[in-house]
Amino acid sequence: MTSTAAPRTSRIHPAWWVAAVTFLALVGAAAFRAVPGVLIDPLRDEFGWSVSTISAAVAVNMALYGLTAPFAAALMENFGIRRVVISALLLTALGSGLTVFMTTSWQLILLWGFAVGLGTGSMALSLVATVTGRWFVARRGLVSGVLTAGGATGQLVFLPLVAWADQNWGWRSASLGTTAAALAVVPLVAWLLRDRPRDLGVVPYGGTAADDRISEDTEPVRAGAARTAVTGLLEAARRRPFWLLAGGFFICGLSTNGLVQPHFIPAAHDHGMPVTTAAGLLAVVGIFDIAGTVLSGWLTDRVDPRVLLLAYYGLRGFSLFLLPPLFGPDLHVSMIAFIVFYGLDWVATVPPTLALCREHFGARAPIVFGWVFASHQLGAAVAAFGGGVIRDVTGSYDLAWFLAGGFCMAAAVMSISIRRNRPAPPKTALPTDPVTAAADQAHG
Repeated sequence: MTSTAAPRTSRIHPAWWVAAVTFLALVGAAAFRAVPGVLIDPLRDEFGWSVSTISAAVAVNMALYGLTAPFAAALMENFGIRRVVISALLLTALGSGLTVFMTTSWQLILLWGFAVGLGTGSMALSLVATVTGRWFVARRGLVSGVLTAGGATGQLVFLPLVAWADQNWGWRSASLGTTAAALAVVPLVAWLLRDRPRDLGVVPYGGTAADDRISEDTEPVRAGAARTAVTGLLEAARRRPFWLLAGGFFICGLSTNGLVQPHFIPAAHDHGMPVTTAAGLLAVVGIFDIAGTVLSGWLTDRVDPRVLLLAYYGLRGFSLFLLPPLFGPDLHVSMIAFIVFYGLDWVATVPPTLALCREHFGARAPIVFGWVFASHQLGAAVAAFGGGVIRDVTGSYDLAWFLAGGFCMAAAVMSISIRRNRPAPPKTALPTDPVTAAADQAHG
């Protein structure tokens, strides 16, 4: 009789290699996302564009980054993870590399906004949901935290490199450097990334062959990608948890990628802080983001995800209220404390949000989470553009920080309002079908 459990061998389970190359792909794609915050001032100086104009390109990028995610999840189901990721890396590299030839603002919007937005969006958090859902049964929360950290940290750790390249050789060298980072990952993806455990003759990590069959049976393989994504949205939109999760994630994007990432450096520079110092501070956010997101993944496996989101959003909002007085030409301990906390909290919201998506939407979770993530990036787009407008109109970013803090408090309330989707009590009849039983255990 053949066992369906993972064999006990000394070699590393292939799921970890898939997770590792996914991490590198997310970091490579994230290299470009370090560019806008550093290059707002250089582009304004060279071309005379306003902060609002440059922010509009960033907003288009962030909106497409999010709106592409659910369709990317459907494409991965129809055409495979590897093909989608390689295509996305090439499109990101193309969009970033061609910026060195631009002369007008519409070209900035086309390249920064549309090309790179579509490319990076195809490797957004829907990739994390797909990989963890297919390759892992055990340690899903931890792995989702690590992979999320790869995408978010890559954006921030590259900041000092981009600032240094801009300072020494100009902004075009920074754009070409991010192109090289995306291209460098392509061979690894082609070599190591596989679509499913059965492609390598194994079962998901910590699971059985039944777990692989469950995801195969529930996937809409024959449907088109767009139809699959839209169907997933229509089904999720009938349920209250989707709107609460999407609303909270809208505010999450607004208060991180949309406001802090592109506007923290110009805001600090407004108060006399050197650009390289401000970029270094955001890199520190990226370093602590690794610890915060991995810890959040570990906690998600053990603590009510709603309670975690309540704490994450509430503390984030409080810290934003305290931020404006911390800006100045010199670096103080209070600013460092803010940076460390914001790093720990940056995308700590992802593992519990993904866990709640799995709890409420089961095998549809990758596509539903893609739409939840789309709301995250729409929030980021609103803040990216709105922050630029507030700066141009008022001459300061202070109002933007206060508004974001208030929204975070609302997100905390929304998150704790989500009802748990508990499994059936023990007294109910047990399922006789072993596949159904495995599904209950995996998604309950």
